Amino acid sequence: MTQLLMAQQGKITTAMEQVAAVENCSAESVRERVAAGVAVIPINSHRNFPARAIGKGFSTKVNANIGTSPSRHKNEEELDKLNAALEAGADAVMDLSTGGDLWATLDLILKNSPVAVGTVPIYRVVSRLFAQKRPVTDMTVEDLLEEILLQAKAGVDFVTVHCGVTRQAMEVLDGCGRLMGMVSRGGSLMAEWMNKTGQENPLYEHFDRLLEIAAEHDVTLSLGDGLRPGAIADAHDRAQLFELNLLGQLAARAYKAGVQVMIEGPGHVPLSQIAADVTMQKKLCNGAPYYVLGPLPTDIAPGYDHIVGAIGGAVAAAAGVDFLCYVTPAEHLHLPSVDDVRQGVIASRIAAHIGDIEKGVSGARQWDEKMSRARRKFDWNTMFELAIDPPTARARRAGSEDAKRDVCTMCGDMCAIKTFERALEK
Repeated sequence: MTQLLMAQQGKITTAMEQVAAVENCSAESVRERVAAGVAVIPINSHRNFPARAIGKGFSTKVNANIGTSPSRHKNEEELDKLNAALEAGADAVMDLSTGGDLWATLDLILKNSPVAVGTVPIYRVVSRLFAQKRPVTDMTVEDLLEEILLQAKAGVDFVTVHCGVTRQAMEVLDGCGRLMGMVSRGGSLMAEWMNKTGQENPLYEHFDRLLEIAAEHDVTLSLGDGLRPGAIADAHDRAQLFELNLLGQLAARAYKAGVQVMIEGPGHVPLSQIAADVTMQKKLCNGAPYYVLGPLPTDIAPGYDHIVGAIGGAVAAAAGVDFLCYVTPAEHLHLPSVDDVRQGVIASRIAAHIGDIEKGVSGARQWDEKMSRARRKFDWNTMFELAIDPPTARARRAGSEDAKRDVCTMCGDMCAIKTFERALEK
């Protein structure tokens, strides 16, 4: 039985109690939010780890994407990426592997991850076809649904499924004149399959079967935004809005079936439109948790897109986004390294925290106040403990010429805090 069904029946689960302890709220309030569909607890019925909630009233969570590619597939490196993401504070990871032994990689991540693990099932189906030099059109409906079932049985906690990339949606996209067309890998694969086979999206056409699998294993559905904008010029066109409206309808069907569901969102969006995007999603999708990549409010910063994503992510989180998918310095350029993973998680966690302050999440502002008190007292150890990235803070301080003095090298004896204290002396 899913967390949603149990919540609707008035049952408080162990997972709900774990969430309550972390979020500093009552287990009953967790149950109420899950029952209402405004929060999810992604934890497969076959897995056991400290549960975390994503949704209204909870701290903004951060996901880290890891995984292999056909040109680079070393499982030891993926394990290092997983550990780097966890050490940096990621709340979930997604295995987006497309190269090497895909099952071995997923199994390694599932066995070593104490947080929720997500996937994009179509990647694995098509990756196997490509490895055999076969086209995407060789994929069958059963291939895709069987892959989802096998992953559900293996313990995957949430899956991205591009159910909204329908034949009608593609007709709408054709008239939009986008600069970037489609930038969703899964969405574009589905679009090619539909165009060349003449069939409807199987994830949409057989959505009830997808719900049956998800309900049996308590897999949270993350309804993917296959038509998300890949350039700020494409944001909020008719295709994006058509898909979002359709995802809202599918989310309602999932909720009625007792399946936990969240909605994925853009993508590249101008800064002034991010808050409106969140408001629109919440209205069209009945308050379902919103999971966004970035968002990225400019297109011109390759190598620094983790910063761009943090800027957009802070605005999005403050407006009500529940789940941030990190962006790394490697975005648009290459497969992320271990250090890229760490930097991406930290940047997104900063964005999430800024959003939590604005949303009034319990403990968020108090964290900043504790840091400010420690700074005024020159309590370096407490400052390091409170830092969002303690190792970096400690290392930078240790490398300072004034590491053994209660000043920083920037101000030295002209320290503003010390000067102010002297100014107060009578």
